[in-house]
Amino acid sequence: MIDTKPLLEKKDSQSAQYPRPQFRREEWIDLNGTWKFQFDDEDLGEKEAWFKHGVQGEDIQVPYAYQSEMSKVNNNEHHSIIWYEKSFEWQTTNNEVYLHFEAVDYYTKVWVNGQLIGDHEGGHTPFSFLLTQALNSGENTIVVRVQDENSVEQPIGKQSWKSDNFLCWYTRTTGIWQSVWLEEVSSIHLQEVRMTPSVEDSTLHLQGRVKGNSNPVYLEAEVFFEGEWITTAGAWVKTTQSSIDLTLDVQSDEADFRVFYWSPDHPNLYDIRFTIKDRSKTYDQVESYFGMRSIEVEGERILLNRESFYQRLLLDQGYYPGALMTATSKQMEEDLKKVKEMGFNGVRRHQTIADRRYMYWCDRLGLVMWAEMPSSFLFSTTSMARMMEESREMIDKHYNHPSVIIYTLMNESWGVNEIYHREDQQNFVNALYYQAKAFDPTRLIVGNDGWEHTLTDILTVHDYNSDPESMSHSYRNKEEFVDGSPSKTSCKQNYAQGYHYGGEPVVISEYGGIAYGSTKGEDWGYGARPESQEEVLLRLEQLTNVIKDTNYIQGFCYTQLTDVEQEVNGLLDHNHEYKFDPEKIRRIIAQQSSGFVFE
Repeated sequence: MIDTKPLLEKKDSQSAQYPRPQFRREEWIDLNGTWKFQFDDEDLGEKEAWFKHGVQGEDIQVPYAYQSEMSKVNNNEHHSIIWYEKSFEWQTTNNEVYLHFEAVDYYTKVWVNGQLIGDHEGGHTPFSFLLTQALNSGENTIVVRVQDENSVEQPIGKQSWKSDNFLCWYTRTTGIWQSVWLEEVSSIHLQEVRMTPSVEDSTLHLQGRVKGNSNPVYLEAEVFFEGEWITTAGAWVKTTQSSIDLTLDVQSDEADFRVFYWSPDHPNLYDIRFTIKDRSKTYDQVESYFGMRSIEVEGERILLNRESFYQRLLLDQGYYPGALMTATSKQMEEDLKKVKEMGFNGVRRHQTIADRRYMYWCDRLGLVMWAEMPSSFLFSTTSMARMMEESREMIDKHYNHPSVIIYTLMNESWGVNEIYHREDQQNFVNALYYQAKAFDPTRLIVGNDGWEHTLTDILTVHDYNSDPESMSHSYRNKEEFVDGSPSKTSCKQNYAQGYHYGGEPVVISEYGGIAYGSTKGEDWGYGARPESQEEVLLRLEQLTNVIKDTNYIQGFCYTQLTDVEQEVNGLLDHNHEYKFDPEKIRRIIAQQSSGFVFE
C-alpha cells in the first residue's frame, strides 16, 4: 500500500531547516521524512512502469543515503538502481510549483502522477523541476529513480569504488542525500540573482533573471544593515534579465559614512529584499543577504579586502555520525563553531560539495571556505564532460556566498594521473580553470591542488612529513623549493612538465594528519602513531610553526576536522566531540611566532 500523507505542513522561511537560506520565500513544503524505497538490481522498474504502479519496497528516511544508519535501511551492499516514492495532498492554483532536490547521487529521473517531468546527472549539485502541469487537486505521487554505478568516470570524491573502504576513501553514497522540498511561486517570479560586490567603489552589482513576464516588470532591491534601511534601487525587466548597481554607504557613529566589509573577524552581512512587481501588482518577493568582500592576489600575497590575509584552514571531509555526508543545520553550525573555537579562520571542504546551509553558517560565523569539486578517477571523454558540467553547477551554487573565496577543481592529480607529462590532461585542467574564471572571475582558482600544477592562482603543496626538522629543510630556500619536489611524503613535483612558478602565493594546503584515538590495526593516519595527547599537540605545534616561520608561505590547512570511518586523524572524534582541549589547539594555530594570539 502507498503511504498517503495528509496535506504537508508549510514551513516558515526563517526555519533553520530551510534548504536555500540565501534565496528565501515566505513558504515552502518539506518533503524530507518517510518515503517508500526499493532496490532494482535487475533494472525492471521502467519496463514494469513502477512510476505508474508504485514502489513496493520498504521505508527509507530521506534525505539519508540507504547505506547510512539514519536512513533506517542501513544496507552497505552496492545496488546501482534504486527507487523512491512519496504521496501527498495538493490543491492546485494558478501558481507554478517547483520540486527541488538539493543533491542526489547520481543520475535521477522523476515522475509525478506517472508523468516524466525531468532528469538530472550529477551527484552533488541542486536541481529543480516544474510540476504544475502534472499536479492534481488531491492526492499526488512523486516517484524517483536513481542510478549510481559508483564509476571511476563519475565525480565521486571520497566514495570508495572498491568493494570495501580503503585508506582515505569511505562508504559509498547512493541516491537522495540532501533535502527535497516543494515551492509554490507566481508564474512571474525571480528565477535567480547574482550579487557581485565591489569594495573599490562600495557598490553591489546585481544581475537578476525573471521568468514568465510577457510585459515589462520592475525588479526592486532594498538593502538593510542590522535592521536599518540603507538604499533601494531597481530596474525594469523587458525580457528575462536586468542589472542593478547599488551604492552602499552606512551612516554610523564611527564615521560619517562607511561600508562594512565581510571578513572572518567581522562577518558583516547586509540583508536584501527583492521584489518583482508592475504598476498595479506584486508578483514575487525573495529575502537574501550578501557580504562586501574582495579576494585577490598581489605578488606573493593573498589579499582579503585589500589587506594581507593569512589563512589558517582546517580540512573538512563533510561526514557525520551515522549519516555519511548528510547533516542537519544544527550539526553544521556546531562543527563550524568548533572550527572557530580552535583558532582556525576557514575550512577547505574536501572532495564533496556542501549543503547550502553549510555556506550559510560560514557566512554567518565568519569562516572563509575553499569549495572543491569531487574527483573522478579515470581520464576519459566521459569523465571530462561530467567534471566540466558539474563544476559549473558547483560555481552557480556558491557564487553569492561571501565566505567562498577559492575554488579547487582537481586534487592531487586524481583522474589525471599522468598530468605531469601528458598535454591532454594538462589541457583538461586548464579548461576547468578557464571555465571557472569565465563563470566567476571574482574568486581565486586552484587547478590541481597539492602538486603537478598547470594553471593556478596559488601554489598549493600537500606535505605530510611528520619530522619538523626535515620539513623545515624542504622550505628554507624558496628558489629551490618552488620548482622542485619539496614533500618527502609525496615526492611529486610542484609543477607539471612545461609549467613553472610564476610568483604565485604559496599555501601548504594539506599537512599534519596526525592519527590518534584508536588502536585498531585497520585505522589509518599519517606518520608514526603518537602515544599520548601531549605528543600529538607537540607534533602539531612543531609542524605548524615550521609553516608559520616560513615568511613567504601565506597559510596552511591542517588535516583534518573529524575522524571519518577508518581514518582517525581528526581534531574531533567520530561523534564530532573534541579529542583535545580546544584552547590548547587555539594557542598553537592562532599564535604567531612573536607570541601574539589572533582574537
